[in-house]
Parts: sequence; structure tokens; C-alpha cells
Amino acid sequence: MASLNQQPIHHFLLIPLMTRSHLIPFTDMAKALAHHGQQVTIVTTPLNAARFSDGYAINFNLNIQFLPLYFPAQEVGLPQGCEAMDSLPSPDMATKFFQASNVLQQPLEKGLQGLDSLSLSSCIISDFIASLSFALITLITTRCLMRGTNRILSLFWCLICLDRIEITKAQLPCFGNQSLDDSKKVLKQFKEAELSAMAVVVNSFQELEPGYVKAYQKFINNLWCIGPLRLYNKTTRSEASIDDHESLNWLDSQKPNSVIYVCFGSLCHIFDQQLMELGLRLETSNCPFIWVIKEGSYTAELDKWLKEQNFEERVKGRGLIIRGWAPQFQILSKPAIGGFITHCGWSSTLEGIIAGLPLITWPISSEQFYNEKLIVQVVKIGVEKPMKAPEVLVKKDDVMKAIKQVIDGGEEGEEMKKRAKKLGEMAKMAVENELLLAPT
Repeated sequence: MASLNQQPIHHFLLIPLMTRSHLIPFTDMAKALAHHGQQVTIVTTPLNAARFSDGYAINFNLNIQFLPLYFPAQEVGLPQGCEAMDSLPSPDMATKFFQASNVLQQPLEKGLQGLDSLSLSSCIISDFIASLSFALITLITTRCLMRGTNRILSLFWCLICLDRIEITKAQLPCFGNQSLDDSKKVLKQFKEAELSAMAVVVNSFQELEPGYVKAYQKFINNLWCIGPLRLYNKTTRSEASIDDHESLNWLDSQKPNSVIYVCFGSLCHIFDQQLMELGLRLETSNCPFIWVIKEGSYTAELDKWLKEQNFEERVKGRGLIIRGWAPQFQILSKPAIGGFITHCGWSSTLEGIIAGLPLITWPISSEQFYNEKLIVQVVKIGVEKPMKAPEVLVKKDDVMKAIKQVIDGGEEGEEMKKRAKKLGEMAKMAVENELLLAPT
């Protein structure tokens, strides 16, 4: 990307999991470090490097570069060009994706030898799931985007012990089509990597979960809350097109706190019948809404249903469907948004918190059920949609009730909104001083 003329203080090597929901916070972290005069190298693949390259580093004269590694997708049985988890045709292919990631050790070492400033390499910040860095010399692990992974490994137990919250067996994380025993083995590897680290940096802020931070510090020598990372960078790789995005213009015509935003992230797979039921409930809620359907979930069957039902015409003016990518952070920041139906992925959770919004929780897998407990039962800024397991069809009355609680929930709803707004202000304050300290 770009390089500074002055000598950087340190050289950081960032190793994220190759998926949009992890790469975005890692690039935000890179920008935060570079704004403080550091040199940053992000390990990724050729397609992901092209996907996340932008003019930000050039515009701000930041010392950030990508180190692209060949990703052996076809060698492990993945489709050609499948270099990110959010591009997997099926969640059952997650195991193969991790297999491909695990063979990147030698290409990474070779790539490091080619870096001009290798002598400046001070530390490695590695995603918990990006295991290819385990054998390298200096290791700092991170839950930046994988805060849920930390919760599974350690903070999950703090959550149970501190707040007496129940987690069912069906809500425990599994990876792809692995059995629970196999998943436990994977989690054990993550735990070992965590304990071997010199420090853990967390994409969170202490005011959000002070009790858990204190409890976690008993097991980790150095624990630093550096989030929300999203606040270090409010621009994106396609800012010009975002300004003209249909959803943002549409929101400007809506009343304040009236619109429900619905998005289930880049990795979650929701079956067609569930999406159809959700669409009907959004229609009958009489609330304006934006409904994001990712490319992998927009099936031929769902498309046929939308057309046969003439759904978009029926909700025209009150409902907007976005197929594929949406400028979520910008959407949530609009005054018209009154609530967020979310899968409880950590990045989406933080973006909802930053915006000061009450959340309707709809966890699908992995750490999302734990994040839901934090949202609903600990900080109390959300409404839990009753669902014991991902495959259970959510009842229409549950969706309607949750939307009503968030948009027009009486005194209880107003108190929830006040808590959400206060937490959003705390999130912004958590990074404000750091931004002021950054060189200009």
C-alpha cells in the first residue's frame, strides 16, 4: 500500500482468519497502528489482498502492506478461487478451509524472508483461528473479530461463574461438520495458542464487560482492550459509492428510530423456509425495514418465492431488500434506525453497540449464543428471540413481539434504549483518547 519516509518504531505482522468478518477488523487495527507511526504487514491471499486494498494508506501516508500467500483451495477439495470462509458454498467445507490454512506455514516463512524490513519485525498479532503463526518466534494472539472464540475458551466460563447463565448443549460451537469431540480438540489447540502468547489484545472495551476482563486477567499476563476497532476507521474501500447507496438515501426519508435493520452476517447460513417466514413477519410488523440477504442465502427457491409473492412490490416504500453486501456501519449510524436484528457475530454486535441501538438477537452458531447472553442478560440492551438451536423454525409471534419491544416497548423498552445509547457513548469514549494521541 504506502510507506512512510520516517523510520517506524516497530513492525507488526498481522495474521487474520481469511474471511470478511475477520479481515475488516484486522485492517482497522492495521490503520490504527500505522496512524501511531508503526509499520504493518497483513498476511492474506491474493484475492483477499485485492478485495481489501484501498487508497486509505496512500491518502494518509501510512506504512501498510499486504503479504499475499498462495492459498491451496483446490488441493484440499475447495472450489478454485475460494480463499475466504464467507465464499464457501457450504458450511460443511469449513474443515477443508482450515486444512488449507494450516499448510501456509512454509509460504509464510518464505514470504517473511523477502520483506525488506524483516529486522524491524517486533511482534505478530494472530487471529486465534489463524493457526499458521503458532511456530513463529514472537506471538501475540488476538480475538479481534474472534471475541467469541475467547468466550468459548475462557470468558465463556467467566460468564457462567459470574452471572449464572445457562448454555445448552445445542448452543455449543462446532466447526463445519465436525463432531462435538472434534470441535473440542480444535478449541484445545486455540487455548494452547492463547496461553503461549505474550499478550492478548481484545476487540472490546473494558466498560462493556469489566467483570469478565478482571476475571480473564487471572489467566493471562497481559490483556489489553483495544476496541472497538471499527471506530478507528470510519471510511471504507468504496466510500464514494456508499454515499450514493440506495439504502442510505432511503433512510433519510424515514422517521427517527422507526426502521428495523436485519442482517445475519457473512458466514451464517439460514434455510429458505426461515427466511420466508421472516419476510412475512417483517411485512406484517408495519415497521419500515431494511433486510440484507447475503449472496449465499439468496437461493433460487427464495428468489422464486419473492417473485411469486410479489413481495417487494407489496412492501414498496416501507421495506427495502439488499442482496449481497451492504454498508452496515453507515446504515446503523443513521437516525432512522430504531433496532437491529442480528446474528450476534462480534463485529456486528459491536457495530450495533457503537450506534447505541437495542438489538434483537438471532444467534445461528459458534460463539453467537454466548454473545447473545451478554447482550440480553448482562448489559441488557437486547431482546432474546427464543430459539434453542439453529435449526428450529422461529415462530411468527416471537418475531413480532421482539420488534414491538424494541420499537414501541413502553417504559421497559425506553429504559433499554437508554442503556444502549449510554453504552454507545462509552464505546466512542474508549477510543477517543487514542485517536487524539495519533500523529497527524
